[in-house]
Amino acid sequence: MSYPDLSAELMPFAAEIASVGASLHARGYVHGTTGNISVRVTTPAFSGYLITPTDVSLGALDPRRMAAIDLDGKQQFGDPASKTIALHRAIYGAQTDAGAVIHTHSHNLVLLTLLGVWKSASILPPITPYQVMKVGPVPLIGYAVPGHDVVPQDVVERIQSMRSKGVILRAVMCDRLGPQVWHQNLSSAMAALEELEQTARLWIDANRNVQPLARSQLDALRERFGCVWAD
Repeated sequence: MSYPDLSAELMPFAAEIASVGASLHARGYVHGTTGNISVRVTTPAFSGYLITPTDVSLGALDPRRMAAIDLDGKQQFGDPASKTIALHRAIYGAQTDAGAVIHTHSHNLVLLTLLGVWKSASILPPITPYQVMKVGPVPLIGYAVPGHDVVPQDVVERIQSMRSKGVILRAVMCDRLGPQVWHQNLSSAMAALEELEQTARLWIDANRNVQPLARSQLDALRERFGCVWAD
């Protein structure tokens, strides 16, 4: 089934997605047709989600053909939506302040799952203050066939579990696949993704042998910036 091009009111959102996609592709966060990006949209004429189409390089997105999905999950505009729309919608439903979700196959993060993560509750220890401030703990989601409906269920359970500990979860890591990162807007989600990938690189380059920040140091970050670390 074919759908019309995006309406004019949705084009600014689609253009931002295309810009972020091009940046991630150029810097090697995604390759081929891997990865996807979505945003939550509310306008006078449309409420729902824009998401990158399936089997399209994030480095060559056409904003006019971005997939638009309404709140009932039905596609209204663009090319066929990424099959991960179910996971993105689950994240938006569980984390009500999330305005954007980014999924990549970032090299260091995927490599970390092959080498062995720190622990399943948090793939990386808290080793830098900005990691704690911008990202927080990132749980590991067990391996599943891409697109399996068990993944959205697992992610929602993790979001709810961490909320019970006073932590607003901003990312999970899908084993052997890549991170799902979300935030209030696209720029904040991309900043969290960048911080997460670089922290994974530091951890691997140090042979996964770095002392985490002490509890007193984590408490000082919580008191000054409001960031809570719990795993």
